[in-house]
Amino acid sequence: MAQKEPQTASTIAPPEVIATPDALRELATRLSHEPRIAVDTEANSLYAYHEHVCLIQISVPGANYLVDPLALDDLSILGPLFNAPDIEKVFHAADYDLIMLRRDFGFTCNALFDTMWAARILGWPRVGLGDILASTFNVHMDKHFQRYNWGKRPLDDRALTYAWMDSYYLLDLREIQKEELVASGRWEEAQETFDYLCQTVHPPPDPHPDDFFWRIKGVHDLHPKEQQVLYRLHLWRDKQARAMDRPTVKVVSNQRLIQLARVQPRNHKELTSAGLTAYQAKRFGNGILKALHSPPLKLPPAPCNHERPPQDVLNRFNALKSWRKTVAACRGVDSDVILPNAVLWELAHRPPRALEQLCDIPGIGPWRQKTYGPDLLRIVKSSG
Repeated sequence: MAQKEPQTASTIAPPEVIATPDALRELATRLSHEPRIAVDTEANSLYAYHEHVCLIQISVPGANYLVDPLALDDLSILGPLFNAPDIEKVFHAADYDLIMLRRDFGFTCNALFDTMWAARILGWPRVGLGDILASTFNVHMDKHFQRYNWGKRPLDDRALTYAWMDSYYLLDLREIQKEELVASGRWEEAQETFDYLCQTVHPPPDPHPDDFFWRIKGVHDLHPKEQQVLYRLHLWRDKQARAMDRPTVKVVSNQRLIQLARVQPRNHKELTSAGLTAYQAKRFGNGILKALHSPPLKLPPAPCNHERPPQDVLNRFNALKSWRKTVAACRGVDSDVILPNAVLWELAHRPPRALEQLCDIPGIGPWRQKTYGPDLLRIVKSSG
């Protein structure tokens, strides 16, 4: 990759903050005439019980915009832009952004270009945005803001600079990558991958505290009675985190919860001996002691392993996986660049009998059908 002339924040026009309905309407009109827009989002996942999008960065040639969802009641006017097939949306590692935008605002995305996936398809050695910006544009991002609280207001000026720089360089990066994708014969493959990303955006259902109990590290090392105590503490912590709008581990860590379940302190003094800080013992002590010594509750069912697939399905999956590993190694890319696991399982469970049936499987388009189709048919027929 040729390194472009570096630019700094001081040489780029400052962004326009969009925080009023009138400004949002004007922005939507401006963007509707653009052939492509670069987009990024920032959320408050490290600082809230229910994370949500706190900033949407949008860049077009010559202009950067920071849309503030916390100042706006309704962002639906942007929905048609994300859904428009004639306006390309350029993201880096779009999966999480697309899920958040669908969940929080109901946006669906068409016409995607993902610079991280383009880098993976091209076999670039480093695909993180910070690494790519450094090697391509000699721009170095401040990693401090990767853990910034984007839900607070007002936002720090340095944080705002970090935010718009995340989207500003994506359009130039997209041009570099498209040229390389076309030159290497990978453009159709990339488009199929981008389409698949759009098709597979499924926000998870609202979580229930029981969904996370058996994921607590160390829960399986406890005796049944200790697990029962831990469950009561887990429910107390979840309720407290909701009330405080903080991640559960920011109330009391999993490690300390496990220790409490083992020691089962009887008073405030023993709480600190069990590992709580003085602040935690003072603020949460009464609630913790009540949870520790409340009547038993029925534990949620432990997650069971998925039923083992039939042997012929496993044989096909393993054969497909082995073939994929060989193809990926020859190309110098990760295996899932060739085909995702979900596609391999679909092929293993419902093996196609003809080339034209391959395109019925999400993740396989005309390019993959033409390039890998004969091998895929041969493998599923011979390994069942």
